Amino acid sequence: MKNLKKYLLLSAVSLALVSCSKDDDAPVANKVKLEFKNTFGDTEIVLGGATSSNATANTSDAGQVHHFSELKYVISNIRLVKADGTEVPYNVNDLDKGATIVNHAKPTTLNYVLSNIPTAEYRQIKFGLGVRTDLNTLDQVRFPNFYASAGANDTETMWEWGTGYRFTKIEGFYGTDNKELSIHTGSTVEDDENGNHVQGVDAYRNIVLDLPQNANVGVNAPKIIIKADFDKLLSGNAHKITLSSGTGMNDNATPNIHTAVQMTKFVDNLGGNGTSDLKGMFSIIKVEN
Repeated sequence: MKNLKKYLLLSAVSLALVSCSKDDDAPVANKVKLEFKNTFGDTEIVLGGATSSNATANTSDAGQVHHFSELKYVISNIRLVKADGTEVPYNVNDLDKGATIVNHAKPTTLNYVLSNIPTAEYRQIKFGLGVRTDLNTLDQVRFPNFYASAGANDTETMWEWGTGYRFTKIEGFYGTDNKELSIHTGSTVEDDENGNHVQGVDAYRNIVLDLPQNANVGVNAPKIIIKADFDKLLSGNAHKITLSSGTGMNDNATPNIHTAVQMTKFVDNLGGNGTSDLKGMFSIIKVEN
């Protein structure tokens, strides 16, 4: 009987040690990899010049054929939402550590790694298309790395005339005669009646995407593959846009001509309207655990 009791005690201790060992093996945090795929519908975009035969051509709902020679956008304010609804922010107040510029011409920028994410199951991802108003200043001292990436290496995602960043920068051509397409979006400032600068158009958009299956952070570092469908640029949920070149208030094909009203239509198509549409052009292709 004494031997049986000793055996049971030893077995219990062994199980406890195994259990502790398994718990100790599980990391408290791991990485989450984000991969961005820029498409027209389900076709991945290939950039090209005015007469390129390789560039991916797309036809809008209005019947305009167009293709891109440059494609860039800012992702910031990233948050992951656990299965229980708890939100985990990722360096949301630090553009150097928590924001990136996706540049389709540079494949390395299509992948962005979130480090030190707490072990858990995540059911949703949120992020900003653009930069929140409180951080949208060209602050070289506070965020030198993001400032440099926005201004250098042909990224050029700064407004020449303003104090903030461009949120999207799209160059290309449209129509049978390859007219210039140059669409830049970003928040604007206005002067109030006292001559003070105040918020004009707020072009920042908060994107909310449910994951088709939970991303399991722990022993593994999952990858979330995000599609940005630029068919929505002209054929979005909010607006069906016809491009026109000229100097009128309704002309919208180049940034030095199109008005804030025209720009907001592109913003709503790409990033959603901020109320009923919180997805815009974005969707989740899959989660790889």
